[in-house]
Amino acid sequence: MNIPGLRQLRSLLLIAMLGFAGMACAADSAIHNVRGFLPDLHFTLEGAGNKTITQANFKGKTVVLFFGYASCPDICPTTMVQLSQVMHELGPEAKNVRILFVSVDPHRDTPDKLQAYVDAFDKHAIGLTGTEKQIADVARRYRVSYQIEKPKPGQGDNYEVSHSRGIYIFDSQGRARLLAADSESVPALTRSLQTLLAQTGKAPAG
Repeated sequence: MNIPGLRQLRSLLLIAMLGFAGMACAADSAIHNVRGFLPDLHFTLEGAGNKTITQANFKGKTVVLFFGYASCPDICPTTMVQLSQVMHELGPEAKNVRILFVSVDPHRDTPDKLQAYVDAFDKHAIGLTGTEKQIADVARRYRVSYQIEKPKPGQGDNYEVSHSRGIYIFDSQGRARLLAADSESVPALTRSLQTLLAQTGKAPAG
């Protein structure tokens, strides 16, 4: 990879870092082509019913990946509403897309609790969590930063979680294709997914 390519990758990953530790998004909203710059979809996590879920479960589907946690007061629910609107705009094509919400807060987000959370937004959303190591591995793979504050005495499960923001989009073959700021508009995300679906072909309904 040449130097300009390295610089472009750093710029793309910076989008996902925007908002870490609660900072407001300061960059212009944009969707970037990351083909060849980010690794293919690969993970081992836990889904509802304590089932082991890997990228193989989404073979043939276009995947929209987002990191957050169920207790998030603002960014996560806002992004999930946004993605739900995108799925609505996709119409029949939505059956070929899956939203993967990966929790960075495994202590509070059990697999079943997380799935109930994402079900409230969209029927095509899958909640995924896992051990601290499993989450750290997938977060590191996609340069996602997060920090769980140590609870103060007597606070129990009342603690803060900070995480970087960004929407990762993978094609039906699991290749990283797009990276968007979480502030990207619904029409822009919809158009990008429509273009990607048309390029990669549609998977059978399921």
